[in-house]
Amino acid sequence: MRTVEEIETAISCLSMDELFRVREFVQGKFEDEWDKQMEEDAVSGKLDGLAQEALAEFRAGKTKAFPPNGSPGYGEILEKVLEPTC
Repeated sequence: MRTVEEIETAISCLSMDELFRVREFVQGKFEDEWDKQMEEDAVSGKLDGLAQEALAEFRAGKTKAFPPNGSPGYGEILEKVLEPTC
């Protein structure tokens, strides 16, 4: 395993095409890890409180439509996601 300093030095020697390839790889890795963490948090219930709070604010009329063009907003989406399925 190389150190971060060695990786930074190697990156500084890359061509623009190679630099873009590294950027795409790192961005993809970051997005994959973010998605994995969000999935774990959702499954574990860690996000339930935030979802309930957002839904309560929506039901109380404390939210604004987004996107504003009439598409379903997050409140409507949350209501469908959190509806009992039985």
